[in-house]
Amino acid sequence: MDADQKIVKRFGRASIMKKEVEIPDAVTKFLRSLRERNASVHTIKAYTQDLDNFSAYIGSRTWRDIDHVTIRGFLSHLYEKGLSKTSVARALAAVRSLYRWLAQEGVVEQNPAALVSTPKLPKKLPRVPTLEEMNSVLDGDMPEVASFAERDRLMLELLYGCGIRNSELVGINFDDIRPAAEALLVRGKGKKERYVPFGDAVKSALAAYLPARQAILVQSRKSTPALLVNQRGGRLTTRSVGRIIKKIAVAKGLSPDVHPHTLRHAFGTHMLEEGADLRAIQEMLGHKRLSTTQRYTQLSMKHLLSVYDQTHPRAK
Repeated sequence: MDADQKIVKRFGRASIMKKEVEIPDAVTKFLRSLRERNASVHTIKAYTQDLDNFSAYIGSRTWRDIDHVTIRGFLSHLYEKGLSKTSVARALAAVRSLYRWLAQEGVVEQNPAALVSTPKLPKKLPRVPTLEEMNSVLDGDMPEVASFAERDRLMLELLYGCGIRNSELVGINFDDIRPAAEALLVRGKGKKERYVPFGDAVKSALAAYLPARQAILVQSRKSTPALLVNQRGGRLTTRSVGRIIKKIAVAKGLSPDVHPHTLRHAFGTHMLEEGADLRAIQEMLGHKRLSTTQRYTQLSMKHLLSVYDQTHPRAK
């Protein structure tokens, strides 16, 4: 009987795993498990960077050498590198998730990251364009900076009219459109699917765009399931969408800090202001928790006063 077999016999499988699993290997296996669970591409990318930094900071230390003081030192190291509180908080979340997985796998017995406080983040709500500002962007012709006007209008209508994420937008396929139901199949975080309704503005934008899309595919001799294509016939990327939306928004008089997610915020906020049920907004946005919806949709004073005036017996 070799040494490893003796360890297993005396202390169980967990002990041999503690002996065998080194930190970089554990990180690799953890990230693989995230992919197998269909975690968001953005989450995997962020956690990969954060845990690479963690592995580099830890160096040759073992799991037993790492305590909450070590992890606080890691966070201080990130601050010294110039990372923001938001980035440091995300790195801590990545380390906590790693430790939870390690505990499930029997590699560790405690989570020292749970003893480290999350950096306090400023409670700053995003600036959301008003209804009038959104109408000014969507009404009338697309500006000259729009290189593919039919597609760009559809992008704006989908982002604002359906409240979808940038990653969800570029992932839409032609067959995901349900014209008879006036709905769109959307694949959200973790590849969870949901149907989102669309209105006449999206229908009109689709009617104008689809012939233009077909002409590009014929000219480029390409075939793609993607709904939104670039002028070479390929699927649009989130980076391209962000650049296009910003360019059009600025040309239409909006702030330069506008990005695709701004339109998602506007969708939720404006629906709430117009009296939509918070649960319905949660469903359309694809939020797992109602608290997330409440954070995304700004409860404006206009809406609160309106509800108060209509419902409180002492308001009249």
